[in-house]
Amino acid sequence: MKLEPIVLSLLDTDLYKFNMDQVIFHKHTDLCGEYYFRCRNEGVVFTQEMFEEINAQIDHLCTLTFKKEELDYLRSIRFIKDDYVEFLRLWRPIRDYVQTGLTDEGKLEIVVRGPLFSAMQFEIFLLEIVNEVYFRMKYDYATLRASAEERLNQKILGFKEGKYTFKFAEFGCRRRLSREWQDEVVRRLATEVSNCVGTSNVYLAMKYNLTPIGTYAHEYVQMYQGIDSIPLAYTNHYAMEDWYNEYKGDNGTALTDTITTELFLLDFNRAMVNNFTGVRHDSGDPFAWGDKMIEHYQKYDADPKTKQLLFSDGLDFDKAQALQDYFEGRAKVSFGIGTFCSNDTCEKALNIVIKLQTVNGRAVAKLSDTPGKAMCRDDEYLKYLKQSVAFRLNREK
Repeated sequence: MKLEPIVLSLLDTDLYKFNMDQVIFHKHTDLCGEYYFRCRNEGVVFTQEMFEEINAQIDHLCTLTFKKEELDYLRSIRFIKDDYVEFLRLWRPIRDYVQTGLTDEGKLEIVVRGPLFSAMQFEIFLLEIVNEVYFRMKYDYATLRASAEERLNQKILGFKEGKYTFKFAEFGCRRRLSREWQDEVVRRLATEVSNCVGTSNVYLAMKYNLTPIGTYAHEYVQMYQGIDSIPLAYTNHYAMEDWYNEYKGDNGTALTDTITTELFLLDFNRAMVNNFTGVRHDSGDPFAWGDKMIEHYQKYDADPKTKQLLFSDGLDFDKAQALQDYFEGRAKVSFGIGTFCSNDTCEKALNIVIKLQTVNGRAVAKLSDTPGKAMCRDDEYLKYLKQSVAFRLNREK
């Protein structure tokens, strides 16, 4: 079973890939990284046929370059700079950076190695490929598509009938059922209800004249762990400083949980509170997190009603509405909702990730506020990172 090409445009990725890459292009071109694939679901088996198709799709991905109209669109985004767009004119995915394998038990292995400004771009494309190959080749796609459409109809009806009142952005690239289904979801949400304020998918934002939405991911903070001159427990400080210097307060939502929100708050001082327009939640109890952030803003005399709390951790519409109701009138609230939009079918979605694991030969890790989300290939380094975080917290709190 041979599939049509899955990735047709290098814009078919999340906006934050370009946001982070621009900072790396301007400040950290000397960094090299390794990214590793992981499927968190138990019992998932990839067949040899799937493996061959995944490799064929990666081969196709690496034939793509940016088209003129795509570069012009990137240039139209207010915080994307001309010199970075000119770099993208020359850039293309390099196949040699991606290595794949399949164990006898059907475990898929993918490693991306290369300069960080190039290697980091593979993540979303590879997840899109793996997900679509798996679901098209394991199940009857027409059945999945019909169940997804039925569920989308109910979601849209919920907005029309007033059950749901929150505003959100579609964040579904990485675990989508397929390219054509994400396209249909974004088209319908954009045209049939007024609650969808944008999408993280840059290609679909361009296609449907929506706002492309995204700031930075955990890998951005993680990469500072690989810079010798930066103490591990201060990586949030340097990451936010570089981000502010690059964007001058524009594109200003900070991710709190890379090495725990508790540590993040030590560096989210009065200057950073004022420099950033909001914060993003991606692990731990979202209600407790939001209360903590509101309290932190008040500590620095910042009105929480002027700051955005962006929730993006495994949300469905009922959870989002509960958060909207809880924080109503206390802060600006917004949501990034991914898998529930782009791969809600009669079959369980894959929980697949590709995570940065080394920078310049040094291990890096994400701790997060949910211990099960931690991912590190070096147990000794993970232990040392936790000790570094605990030492600073004990000393400064």
